[in-house]
Amino acid sequence: MTHLRKMMLEDLQRRNFSEETIRYYIRTVEDFARHFNCPPDRLGPRHIREYQTMLFQKRKLSPGSVAVYLAALRFFYCKTLRRAWSTTDTPYPKKAHRLPTILSREEVAQLLHAARTPCERILLMTLYATGARRSELTHLKVGDIDSQRMVVHIRGGKGRKDR
Repeated sequence: MTHLRKMMLEDLQRRNFSEETIRYYIRTVEDFARHFNCPPDRLGPRHIREYQTMLFQKRKLSPGSVAVYLAALRFFYCKTLRRAWSTTDTPYPKKAHRLPTILSREEVAQLLHAARTPCERILLMTLYATGARRSELTHLKVGDIDSQRMVVHIRGGKGRKDR
């Protein structure tokens, strides 16, 4: 493990980032350095702009994906290397805001009837009724369901937040 990687890993862990975010940020900085075949501490804003352009043009990534790459690089430069970061030099891409697809009653019924077992049907109904994420649903316990108040408590959801 290189000195820079170790420093970044410690910074991420001290700030209590999730394991998945840590892996993604480390992998992003590795990819950035590999792209230029140079240690990342020797690269600057010009390289970041060039890398951002490559992510859009060659890899055809979405604005949201490129924003996550930039967040990882920004963390590395600002927190680990303690360098200034200018959003005017490396702007975050605009995301296209789309309205969610809303299913009709018939489509919801068709989805629920497609379940092969009663257990699958209950899972689908709970997902649809609560708006919970799949990973949040898999961590539900019986005690998280308050049938008196008709409330489901999601513990440790996205961002380790309860809701």
